[in-house]
Amino acid sequence: MRICFILNPTSGTNRTQDVPALLTRYATTAGAEFEIRPTQYAGHAEELARAAAQEGYRVVVAVGGDGTVNEVARGLLGTSAALGIVPRGSGNGLARHLHIPLDLPGAVRRICAPTFQRMDVGHINGRPFFCTAGLGFDAHVSKMFARAGTRGLSTYVKVALREYRRYQAMPIEVELNNQHLATNCYVLAFANAAQYGNNAYIAPRADIQDGLLDLCLIDGLSFPRAVRVGLGLALGTLPTSGGAVYHTSCHIQVKAARPLGFHVDGDYVADETDFVVSLDPLALEVAV
Repeated sequence: MRICFILNPTSGTNRTQDVPALLTRYATTAGAEFEIRPTQYAGHAEELARAAAQEGYRVVVAVGGDGTVNEVARGLLGTSAALGIVPRGSGNGLARHLHIPLDLPGAVRRICAPTFQRMDVGHINGRPFFCTAGLGFDAHVSKMFARAGTRGLSTYVKVALREYRRYQAMPIEVELNNQHLATNCYVLAFANAAQYGNNAYIAPRADIQDGLLDLCLIDGLSFPRAVRVGLGLALGTLPTSGGAVYHTSCHIQVKAARPLGFHVDGDYVADETDFVVSLDPLALEVAV
């Protein structure tokens, strides 16, 4: 089995490790036939992954955070290669959902002797996502977080607390399951997997193989409700906290009163007013 590691050298908060040397050490010990290809610019991981699949690599591994995972997975759609993950990011949402070890030696050993399964793939305005996508506050925080200059959970929390004081909900209209919902959007999350990352469970009942997205709608966030939501995210009890409303669907349309930010797998994309969200069942093979 041939393995190609797609390495994002800028992922994570620990930049002192010699990651290529560690990958080489543990993959060699496991007896794997492998190659390491570092990324050089945004979007490069998708190109490298697509090329590796065309060259016949059985497993193409994203060595990085959720953004790197998204890029590599995009490059593997429609191919016979499976996605592997060596988590090196701040959140590692999909890796955590798949119970992939978060330490590099453990993740590499798992990759070198994997089992395979298929997973659903979401799309929002034509952009694939594998863990979560969303509109509103979480997308706004992702945008501000990217500008913060430092990474990590503590930076994310600081940005979220600062922006919470400023952010206002926006009127939206939602079409799903032959229903029309007129509501406000503070957060509208589309969850393929259960969590954002860092064990923040936005949709603890989400299943990446059920052919459905779990929608989490928070229409406003007063301080008491923010406390309930925060505890619910941490404890995995948000659906029963009274802080959010949930739906499941495989096709959703959203129209916002004004341009509204959206993200895919934690990376801010743009502000738009119209959104089409859909699911492609079992469209990607993963090595776990």
